[in-house]
Amino acid sequence: MKEKPAFSPYFALFIATLAVSTSAILVKLSDAPASIIATYRLLFTILFMLPFVIWKHLGEIRFISLRDWCFSSLAGVFLAMHFILWFESLNYTSVASSVVLVTLQPLFSFVGAYIFFKERVTPAGIAGGLLAIAGSVFIGWSDFRIGGTALFGDILALLGAATVTGYWLFGQSVRKRLSLMMYTFVVYTISTIVLLMYDIALGFDLFPYSGQDWLVFIGLAIFPTLLGHTVFNWTIKWLSANTISMAILGEPIGAAILAYCILGEKVTAAQAIGTAVILCGIYLFMQFNRPDKIQLSSENDQSDAAAK
Repeated sequence: MKEKPAFSPYFALFIATLAVSTSAILVKLSDAPASIIATYRLLFTILFMLPFVIWKHLGEIRFISLRDWCFSSLAGVFLAMHFILWFESLNYTSVASSVVLVTLQPLFSFVGAYIFFKERVTPAGIAGGLLAIAGSVFIGWSDFRIGGTALFGDILALLGAATVTGYWLFGQSVRKRLSLMMYTFVVYTISTIVLLMYDIALGFDLFPYSGQDWLVFIGLAIFPTLLGHTVFNWTIKWLSANTISMAILGEPIGAAILAYCILGEKVTAAQAIGTAVILCGIYLFMQFNRPDKIQLSSENDQSDAAAK
């Protein structure tokens, strides 16, 4: 009998989306190099998790298969690459443009999930996804720059979207077999090692940093990582990478609100309209891309084929 979640995975998606919305703002508040911010974000995360792993999950490590180690390692590498690319993009372009572009990951997720996992998306689900993506583009359109450093930042953010999709796709399979705590601890640890190697190779100083920087590192570990990415990883046991990617499209909404309150960035009419479009698209995708809808669509296709 399939295990049932303790509470709605869709509610968890909502909480996690709110949490990850803090990420871009916190990164903007630090003067440390992008990879250093990412390194300490994950290092503090695994330090917070370590007592719970030792207490309840340490024995589980013996039962991780070679395939799961490989997939977890790839997920960790992709996560490290995502953080480096996205955090660096915030040094060249605005919060609005960067967050909008990095949340275009459903474009990569739809293709990757179909190629590697033969995961179906209903036509109505695709329509909802495209609508939400259109809303994301509309939010950041007025902030896009053609040429110069802002364009470079936009490209980095788009590459960040591609790499985080790889992280979710490789993790989707492993998470169904490992506990949340063990899976995330392994992936975050691998990602931290990759980031440390990157920092050393490029000659970045691991310390000292200001008190505000350390508060940012800890805040990133608690909010967008433990309450954001870790909760997303909890939901991936019951929901697909496509569904999670769609939910993350709500991140520009929270980021825009926080940017207004903390950084003084104004909420434009384009952002307000784009927000409404994103919410409509997410609703359509969630409503028409549920497993029961996909199964029904598959059965209808088979019936049509048999009739011919």
